[in-house]
Amino acid sequence: MAMGDSFTEGVGDDDPRYPNGVRGWADRVAEQLAAAEPGLRYANLAVRGRLLRPILAEQLEPGLALRPDLVTLYAGGNDLMRPKVDIDGLMADYETAVARIVRTGATVVLFTGVDGVEDALFRKMRGRVAVYNEHVRLIAARHGARLVDMWAMRQLRDRRLWSPDRLHLNAAGHTEVAIAVLDALRVPHALTAAELGPKPLVPPARRRADNLRWAREFALPWLGRRLRGESSGDTVSAKRPELAPVAGG
Repeated sequence: MAMGDSFTEGVGDDDPRYPNGVRGWADRVAEQLAAAEPGLRYANLAVRGRLLRPILAEQLEPGLALRPDLVTLYAGGNDLMRPKVDIDGLMADYETAVARIVRTGATVVLFTGVDGVEDALFRKMRGRVAVYNEHVRLIAARHGARLVDMWAMRQLRDRRLWSPDRLHLNAAGHTEVAIAVLDALRVPHALTAAELGPKPLVPPARRRADNLRWAREFALPWLGRRLRGESSGDTVSAKRPELAPVAGG
């Protein structure tokens, strides 16, 4: 059972064959687990745009009611993008939720945030993400959760693993995360990372043009939604609200 926001829903990895029109790392992990265990059932309660506390309020109780034996949780990325955020307060609630899940006997997988050092916008958030990550690492250690350390996944710094909005991983990026999750679970799998080769050299003029296009097509609409109090997930529901068998990808 997977809980979280757009990262876990699979946004950026467009595929019309899947619920909500997206696939993502969680679906890939479920497919690999089901290949070894055909009776496996999978639920994904994640909804794009959700903040940490709404994720816990909306997804924790329904998720635990499913009595899962494996739970993944990523929450807080959208909070870190807000002008003001009480990271310590948020992570206290996060730890309470993690402790509750662990008490059910389920295996829990947690995630650190990605290091955005090579992107001008997300470089400014690097300190916040680092504080968040230290909380996650400590919570994982205290409660015996498995940890996927995306901060240490240097390949995720490559923009070729991200969708055009620069906020969400593309299919290749989601595959990288799926591999990391399966490795953290010590599960053999058939996934392979994309071979991207050396990064292309982008002339400064092209980089400026790309940044302006990104700001117009993605950043400004995102800011507009924030100002209107809207979320990309306002009209979206969980893609797999119940445990169900997994079809092959």
